[in-house]
Amino acid sequence: MVKNSMPRSARLVSERVVIDIETVGRDFNSFDEISKEYLLKFAETEEEIEEAKDRLSFSPLTGEIVAIGMLNPDTDEGVVYFQALKSPALPFKENTIQFIPDTEAGILKRFWEAIKNYDQIITFNGRSFDAPFIILRSAMLKIKPTKDLMPSRYTGTSHIDLLDQLTFFGAVRRRFNLHMWCEAFGIPSPKVEGVTGHDIKELFREDKYIEIAKYCLRDLYATKNLFEYWDKFVRL
Repeated sequence: MVKNSMPRSARLVSERVVIDIETVGRDFNSFDEISKEYLLKFAETEEEIEEAKDRLSFSPLTGEIVAIGMLNPDTDEGVVYFQALKSPALPFKENTIQFIPDTEAGILKRFWEAIKNYDQIITFNGRSFDAPFIILRSAMLKIKPTKDLMPSRYTGTSHIDLLDQLTFFGAVRRRFNLHMWCEAFGIPSPKVEGVTGHDIKELFREDKYIEIAKYCLRDLYATKNLFEYWDKFVRL
């Protein structure tokens, strides 16, 4: 009998995709006075006020999605949908990756249309951030999901959140960010080209939409490479 040399995970699902999002906070002045007061409730100094404003990008109630990336880890084909409002860009392709500009609503509609074709999604911290953000921003824009991004956390393989897996669902108390995990496994970090998640707000303000899209793509590749390490050396 010929031994099946295909990686275990590839035998379990027919189609899988790595997803990642980039977000920015809304303009603080767009909130009503009650909301402003709530958001600054514990901020006393100018520094704390700025920190509170920077955290707006962490919640779908106070932020929006400016890019969603999808990468098939088996074929390296993928797409990054990104906002490009003030200086519209045309769709373009680099190697096996398509870059498609749209509004936030357009990005989400395209994402839901594409994601229904996949059996498994792979994320880093996707259960705590990416998936809830996508679902709730879609609801706020009256866009219906096509797939359950938040299935049971402990059973099944339809959503592999690598942060969950590498910390053994919270048994390891220190979680660390994607950069630290990449460094530990010798994987090129998405941060090495000088852009981090903290820069997205400024890049968006400066209309540097393609830079945001390419940073999102680097996150996808890093997550894909980390998944391959986990799948080969950790997963049983």
